[in-house]
Amino acid sequence: MKIGNISVFIPHIGCPNRCSFCNQNEITGVSHLPGAKDVQRAIEASLQKSGAGVCELAFFGGSFTAIDRAYMQSLLKAAAPYVQNGDILGIRCSTRPDAVDDAVLQTLKHYGVTAIELGAQSMDDGVLKQNFRGHTAEDVVNASSLIHRHHFELGLQMMTDLYTSTEEKDMETAAAIVALKPKTARIYPTVILKGTYLETLYTAGCYKPMPLDEKVRVAAKIAKLFRQNGIDVIRISLHASDSIKENALGGTFHDAFGERAASEILFQSIVESYAPGAYDAHIDKRFISKLVGQKRENINRLAERGYSLHIVPDSGVAPGEVRLTEKAVTV
Repeated sequence: MKIGNISVFIPHIGCPNRCSFCNQNEITGVSHLPGAKDVQRAIEASLQKSGAGVCELAFFGGSFTAIDRAYMQSLLKAAAPYVQNGDILGIRCSTRPDAVDDAVLQTLKHYGVTAIELGAQSMDDGVLKQNFRGHTAEDVVNASSLIHRHHFELGLQMMTDLYTSTEEKDMETAAAIVALKPKTARIYPTVILKGTYLETLYTAGCYKPMPLDEKVRVAAKIAKLFRQNGIDVIRISLHASDSIKENALGGTFHDAFGERAASEILFQSIVESYAPGAYDAHIDKRFISKLVGQKRENINRLAERGYSLHIVPDSGVAPGEVRLTEKAVTV
């Protein structure tokens, strides 16, 4: 069963610094602080729409464990009864690696938090420093260990194409994340937003983002690595809000990035796993469009490499995967 999120966004509070890429009001599209009644209203609206026992509450948008403790507890207290009576499955929150300790984890456990996502972003200390993250890769390792020890579900978030990073460093970050054994991961290709230090670097010519096609290829490569290691990739790219679209610069955001990455994953899987030839391509029917690609891009790219595919809808193939078998008839 797929679990849905009841998202409550908390703007940029609690963080001790401002990262190079950060403009939380634009990322979340929210500028006011939610209160306990906002939490209750969000849950009640979800229950009316979807019923009980199918969603979890998610506090996103800020560093949840770094905000004022009384305010944090007021939000958790509003949600806790819904966890206790089974209306929602649990509570998920996102936070900074250097805002996690035994005391705060015990508080989260008390109120029914079940999953914690850490914004690792990079596992390269040089990249973290240049982007003003204010924590180290070792902080990510230590926080992940604590979260495992307290029996929360661990999620890790990383960013690709950060200032001073490279594809090689991004892949090293991905490998380091795999070693920390998270249950889930999110991949966020860097987007240049107005009002950020990254905008200043970009305008001055000091930061040159990857072309969009390269961003897609790298994100797909990382997602494939995560899935091969049993990590559930629950998002690739920022949520396509109107605010993001209006404030993104330099062609660094595409509202169908996740779709393009899913398509690229299938392309990479075929090229890396099968020799050129004629095949029946078995795939869940919901993913046929991703295999074909926008304007048949994948089919054409594969044809250029010597692959001829006859697509066969097959519910027995895992979602997001493709299985090729030799075929007698070419289409």
